[in-house]
Amino acid sequence: MAERWATFGIDLHLDPTGPGLRRGLTDALREAVRTGRLAPGTRLPSSRSLAADLGIARNTVADAYADLVAEGRLTARQGSGTRVADRAAPAPPAAAPSPRRTPGRLPYSLVPGTPDLSSFPRAEWLRATRRALAAAPHDAFGYGDPRGRPELRTALADYLARVRGVRADPEHLVVRPGFADGLRLLCEVLRARGARTLAVESYGLDVHRDLATRAGLHTTPLPHDALGTRAQEPGTADAVLLSPAHQFPLGGALLPERRAAVVDLARRTGTLILEDDYDGEFRYDRQPVGALQDLDPDHVVYLGTASKSLAPGLRLGWMVVPPSLLPAVTEHGGLTVGVVEQLTLAEFLTSGAYDRHVRAARLRYRRRRDALVRALAERAPDVQVTGIAAGLHAVLRLPPGTERSVVQAATWHGLLVHGLSRFRHPDADVTPSDALVVGYATPPDHAWAATLEALCRALP
Repeated sequence: MAERWATFGIDLHLDPTGPGLRRGLTDALREAVRTGRLAPGTRLPSSRSLAADLGIARNTVADAYADLVAEGRLTARQGSGTRVADRAAPAPPAAAPSPRRTPGRLPYSLVPGTPDLSSFPRAEWLRATRRALAAAPHDAFGYGDPRGRPELRTALADYLARVRGVRADPEHLVVRPGFADGLRLLCEVLRARGARTLAVESYGLDVHRDLATRAGLHTTPLPHDALGTRAQEPGTADAVLLSPAHQFPLGGALLPERRAAVVDLARRTGTLILEDDYDGEFRYDRQPVGALQDLDPDHVVYLGTASKSLAPGLRLGWMVVPPSLLPAVTEHGGLTVGVVEQLTLAEFLTSGAYDRHVRAARLRYRRRRDALVRALAERAPDVQVTGIAAGLHAVLRLPPGTERSVVQAATWHGLLVHGLSRFRHPDADVTPSDALVVGYATPPDHAWAATLEALCRALP
């Protein structure tokens, strides 16, 4: 419910959306004060007037005002109404402003890698925590199994088999604090077993490549063509890291014949495949692509995470490890995930709360994706949008030679966004192309409209 209101001479765009009207309105007003769209000293409409303009209850507006007064962002005095507090003003610009703004201070972000953190299901998570703690045995709070709590491993095995087609025995499942930690552990185990090289996709996260390098492995890029990664050609690599269901960042799925070929190669040569299934729950315009692990559980390590479905701050990830590799994995890395978080996620999965949350998130992100596509068709028709059938990000193909200037323009519009070149392996034999990688799930609901507007203004 986006509205413009002009009471007392104010003309301000508000988008009071989210899990509740009061919270959405509070967030929208807070954002307007924080970014300077509501200047210090500005008198706000009365709660009655704003409620009438927005078509909501007066108490909702009064409560939102009260929340921001308590935060010190607004002041309320008898006879003078509600105003923006002086100390909420942004710092004045220096006499000679720098041509570059600090990325961390930009008000809007489309950096991929996180969901909408404001949509984390706090109430449901709290209820699951209470139920899990009430039912937990006393020994749950001891040192425990280095693979993780059996309740969570059993719940994950059932869920992964049902939703992702993973052949997961709870005995072969290992809980880790996120995907990156699992990858680090696997690279260290591989290096200890004599491995030297990890083949990675030509486009991917430098963080993952750095983890392998610190573990003592050399990363080499896999060949790439117009149909995607040629995963069946890893050269002399000892292991291969892939995101086959939804390649990051380009967004495609590994072709069926290439899936079969790389698994056949692993069987013949003993090459280990590390499968990054980072956003397997989010599919929109096509049937879900099943996990590669199902083709050969003895040569594929399946890695998943709650970072995209719930929140990265939970530090919850998991691996389904081949039996031959399991002793080395459990011996090399001790348990580092809190027992309360494990028990809560197990309860969240078994109660059906996780499925309900994912379904709601899938619908919300699909609507955002559709809004992005519509806005670009109207405002930037020369920009091609790809990789949108699944996941939480899209690739915006730009005219040749414009990526750097568009990223800079976005910065000036208060938007942090990454170009595709950021994700290219330095040794990749690919023809560079100009594009943006847009994480449309990242902004909170109250900032989505303004973030999309900033993107459209930055595009050529």
